[in-house]
Amino acid sequence: MIVSINQPAYLPWLGYFDRIARSDLHIVLDNVQLERNTKTSFTNRNRVKTPQGTVWLTVPVKKATTPDEAIINRCQIDGEKWAMKHWKTLEQHYSRAPHFGEYREWFRDFFSASHPRLAPMLHESTEFLLTALGISTKLVYASDLNVPGTKAELVINLCKEVGATGYLSGPFGRDYLDAGTFEDQGVDLLFHDYSHPTYPQLHGEFIPYMSTVDLLFNCGLHAYSNLNCGNSQ
Repeated sequence: MIVSINQPAYLPWLGYFDRIARSDLHIVLDNVQLERNTKTSFTNRNRVKTPQGTVWLTVPVKKATTPDEAIINRCQIDGEKWAMKHWKTLEQHYSRAPHFGEYREWFRDFFSASHPRLAPMLHESTEFLLTALGISTKLVYASDLNVPGTKAELVINLCKEVGATGYLSGPFGRDYLDAGTFEDQGVDLLFHDYSHPTYPQLHGEFIPYMSTVDLLFNCGLHAYSNLNCGNSQ
């Protein structure tokens, strides 16, 4: 059984979903601290395309007063104004996309609803996008597994907990994961080296690494299955 593990993300990019699709089981790592102010953190933000280039959609999160409050599944969203701002940005820049109308109602209702906590909001939007992309991989949440450890140790412990025979890591796992340690535990260490496909896109020259909503609005239902969506090794 191939398992992947990743922190939840806000309206994730296509490579995020491709790794899930190539797994038999995906573990949502929601019981670690939220990263802030780093180039690699997408837990509460992502990018979409406009005629002027890319813009960030960021969900504001209340400042934690204790380490526990900084855990992703305990983070509180700061206010509600962000939601309507995000909706208006999508509506303004994607209303002319071929398939925007098919998803207008869902996104309008999603951004109109109250979202006091970060994790449930991410869960709802990610599950919707998985369905829209036609990806049926089962998701489990690390917060429900109660597995100890940090970093590489936590990854191995999670793999053992769910009976993984292979772990599909992102490419940066090469910097901190040791194949021998996984082999000792009977788990093959694999890497997901994703090659971003191109697809019809509004607003000029193609820009990769956008939120998956860019693909959805431009290409429609199950667009993922019609793409050569990269490869894992």
